[in-house]
Amino acid sequence: MEQAIDMSDTRHDSFDDLFEANRAIVFKVANAYCRDADDRADLAQEIAAQLWRAWPGYDPQRRFSTWMYRIALNVAISFVRAAGSRRGEEAFDESLHDVADEHGSDHEAAEHARLLEAFIARQPPLERALLVLYLEERSQREIGEILGLSETNVSTRIGRLKQRLRDEL
Repeated sequence: MEQAIDMSDTRHDSFDDLFEANRAIVFKVANAYCRDADDRADLAQEIAAQLWRAWPGYDPQRRFSTWMYRIALNVAISFVRAAGSRRGEEAFDESLHDVADEHGSDHEAAEHARLLEAFIARQPPLERALLVLYLEERSQREIGEILGLSETNVSTRIGRLKQRLRDEL
């Protein structure tokens, strides 16, 4: 019995270490899906809770960050669907002003950042996840693993998103 407790403690420590090393993923996903600070905090907490619940099913043969992204994005998509658009547009508009203020010295860069954020926010949840991972410079293979899509499907969708972005800008 004592040995089982030690193994559990080791497994718990492993989760803590891996989570800490990859915690930025939680905040990147929360920031991509929520503009309101309270909603971001709620989503980040929900992602962390779901990661902990799913931890016993984690396969150490796979990359932790890939597994973490998959869960974080699934939680975020569910969160957005549940929340609907109750405060989304209003909070997003406020955050655009914040971005513009932060980049005030370079107006053109701020405008590009604002347009990109606006474009990402208008996308359905799956496309938003694709864009977040693409901007994170994940490979198409890894994006496919995270989102459950084929590499070809990822490539096609990213190409279409790039074209839509060019058309809008």
